[in-house]
Amino acid sequence: RMFGLRQTHSRDCLFIDTASSVGSATRPVADALVTGTTNHAISILTADCVPVLFAAPSAGLVGAAHAGWRGAVSGILAATVAMMVNKGANYQNIEAVIGPAIQQKNYEVGENLRSLVLDAHPDAEVLFVRLLKDKYLFDLPGFVEMLLRGAGMHRVHNLNIDTYGESSSLFSHRRAMHAALPDSGRQISVIGILSKANN
Repeated sequence: RMFGLRQTHSRDCLFIDTASSVGSATRPVADALVTGTTNHAISILTADCVPVLFAAPSAGLVGAAHAGWRGAVSGILAATVAMMVNKGANYQNIEAVIGPAIQQKNYEVGENLRSLVLDAHPDAEVLFVRLLKDKYLFDLPGFVEMLLRGAGMHRVHNLNIDTYGESSSLFSHRRAMHAALPDSGRQISVIGILSKANN
């Protein structure tokens, strides 16, 4: 059974168990999921935003978070880690993988975005490289990694895969906008727990 979300750049994280409903018509509004139920998969969609998959094997838990800059600033990553800890995981035993996302060299942002990020996280200033007076290159995956480590995590792996630059195989919302296309597709990131019978 695979569970998905109606993503809204929020800080809302939901727990999936045997009583949870599955299906596109019943997808809840949130930006992260955590489960400890075997043969349940949880998923998120991205097309430049940062997908983060979490695993705490010793606690029998996995998580998946959609972290655009708004959700990251709002606290979606801390909320996901907190839910995993609340359900029995230990900070030291949670491992996170930062998947394909727009990388700094292709992520030009304005002063408004920079100000909103720095108002909430002044230490993120090192993640902005000035281009022009009011234009910057922002390291969004680096920001996500900073927030994960700030939430108490030690085992964070950044794949450093650029959605914008890998035009042959990855979807990029920003690249689609620059090409005047109506929309891009989405990558799906999935994690789950298989029962021993399925291993």
